[in-house]
Amino acid sequence: MTRALYSLCGADERHFFSPHCWKAVMALAHKGLDFEEIPTTYARIRAIGGGVSSIVPVLDDNGRLISDSFEIALYLEEAYPERPPLFKGEGGKALSRMVEGYSQMVIHPAIMRIALLDIHAILDGGDKAYFRESREARLGKPLEVFAADSEAEKATFGAKLEPLRHMLKFQPFIGGQTPLFADYIVFGALQWLRVSAGLAMLAADDPVMAWFERCLDLHQSRGRTVTAA
Repeated sequence: MTRALYSLCGADERHFFSPHCWKAVMALAHKGLDFEEIPTTYARIRAIGGGVSSIVPVLDDNGRLISDSFEIALYLEEAYPERPPLFKGEGGKALSRMVEGYSQMVIHPAIMRIALLDIHAILDGGDKAYFRESREARLGKPLEVFAADSEAEKATFGAKLEPLRHMLKFQPFIGGQTPLFADYIVFGALQWLRVSAGLAMLAADDPVMAWFERCLDLHQSRGRTVTAA
């Protein structure tokens, strides 16, 4: 059986940083599925499957190609129902969509402001040019101008995680006593920050850090290392 996940990397092909790719990595590990992770720069994405997607991750499961981390999770849930569940039914899917909105609308913009220049720095030459052009068009300003308030953003970043902190008073994971895909959505965002700029803005005794460490440790027993190179 051949299973491959195309994941975004920097100039160093061991440096996987995309939050969406980390979600897919964790979902595959959660299901206990073996796979090869294929380092993919921005420039190489269009070559996957003859141009099947403009984004990564892309999962190739024995010739079936699925892009988008949420779609990959839905596919894994349907294709491998005998394996540990990622959603536990429609309620879990709805929960994950809500968490996805929180992550992408609140956490991601803050991380972009904090880590934008760090992300640019780890890319290879061609990807740097693409990243600068595409992000400056989206942001309407130079990267350096957008990132000028990064220190102020670091100072307020912890407050944006207060909903997660509140939830952790009652249960160890977003999914309850065990993790679900909803956990991997927020984990992916914080892992993106961790491998790009670090998590020094969060205190070591922060309940969010304890939850994050639990997520990092989840799949070590299956031989899958999810810490970054």
